[in-house]
Amino acid sequence: MNSSFVNPSSIMSQPQPPAIQSLDLAEIEAALIARGQPKYRAQQVARWIYEKRALSFEAMTDLPAALRADLAQAFTFARLENLRVLGSRDTTQKFLFRLPDAALIESVLIPASPALYGEASDRRTICISSQVGCAYGCKFCASGLDGWSRNLSAGEIVGQFMEVERQSGERINNIVFMGMGEPLANFNNLMRAIEILNAPWGVGLGARHITISTSGLAPQIKMLAEQPKQLRLAISLHGATDAVREKIMPVNRKYPLAVLIEACEYFTARKKQRLTFEYILIEGVNDEPAHAADLARLVRLVRLVGAKVNCIPYNVVEGLEWKRPSEARQDAFMAVLENARVPATIRREKGHDIAAACGQLRRQTMAPA
Repeated sequence: MNSSFVNPSSIMSQPQPPAIQSLDLAEIEAALIARGQPKYRAQQVARWIYEKRALSFEAMTDLPAALRADLAQAFTFARLENLRVLGSRDTTQKFLFRLPDAALIESVLIPASPALYGEASDRRTICISSQVGCAYGCKFCASGLDGWSRNLSAGEIVGQFMEVERQSGERINNIVFMGMGEPLANFNNLMRAIEILNAPWGVGLGARHITISTSGLAPQIKMLAEQPKQLRLAISLHGATDAVREKIMPVNRKYPLAVLIEACEYFTARKKQRLTFEYILIEGVNDEPAHAADLARLVRLVRLVGAKVNCIPYNVVEGLEWKRPSEARQDAFMAVLENARVPATIRREKGHDIAAACGQLRRQTMAPA
């Protein structure tokens, strides 16, 4: 067994105090008022966590020593343990984190593409996980191969952002919830984490720089449409007919394309912003010119603001049968979309050589040596 892996079942289950990083400002205020402290102390605590990036209550030196000790008893100060980093600062970096219960999750830091943003761009995107494993069983994805274990807390979600910034030394200005798990299946913790990431007292990242990717949970897409923040939405589509999509995405049986597209129109009508269809190109499954024509027809169904397409050549996963199409096949697919005047890009992504597809690094670490 890899020496860095600890089986969660070997750890005694002990009730844990809540993590301070999972609380919003009002809850921190309430906790401090209950301890006889003035309301302004909450801003001090938040500033230490999110601006000064303190690693413990003891570091909060403008709080009374007795209060720091009290907070340390009442709350945990959660921090993710960084086990491995693959890649380098000028390319995609993949981080493997161990949580307090020994569960493993992954985050990916993606620098700007010079082709899209120019050589001088300082754009840095983090791909964040929302669950340990995944219950939705997409056939091409490593995240669900070992099933679903649990939802991540808001603090564990926010912690990925903060720890990757700490480890990389880079300022992150864009978030995509496209890592391990289905974000909309962890809706409440996701929304709480986004509140912390967006709030001026928290990380302070604009809502328009936060994208949520879903495999197609139609009811939750409508719930997201009712949220006040102007968050961006990406649909992990990967098939433009029910016949193709059901081969690789079991969620399509519960929410077929007609239901999904209706939810997408609901979202765009309320948010007045274009959504993105993510489409992984898999050789012999969904990468033929006829599949591209089906995709073009589907995109046109999202009226009003509409949709764009982001094509991604498949990242090969060890143990799965799927293959990455040749660049010639990729180009032929894109040509059909271009001729149909569908707004589309292809992301020949950084990270193909570092097991960057969701869940691969975690599975390698969990596997016998």
